[in-house]
Amino acid sequence: MVEFTTEPFELDGFPEHAKAARRVVDEAGLAVSVGPFGTSAEGGAEEALAAVTRLLRETLAAGASRISVQVSVLDGEPGSPAGARSEDPEGGDKQ
Repeated sequence: MVEFTTEPFELDGFPEHAKAARRVVDEAGLAVSVGPFGTSAEGGAEEALAAVTRLLRETLAAGASRISVQVSVLDGEPGSPAGARSEDPEGGDKQ
């Protein structure tokens, strides 16, 4: 999951950098949720990471002066939290 905000904030409308960020996560096929303090987008790890790179480039190009990003690994996602076990190809478990 990716959570992000772009600045500067505009009370009178939807700034171009915010439009660019939303377009990027929509085009990446991520499930988007807009909240009062930012936007979250969920999807596969590769899609989310590619979207972050594109989001940074396109929002800066559209006038963002600051971008805050948080990436979280949800249970069951590839690259799961430390200590997760995966099966060894030789039949055993490995950490």
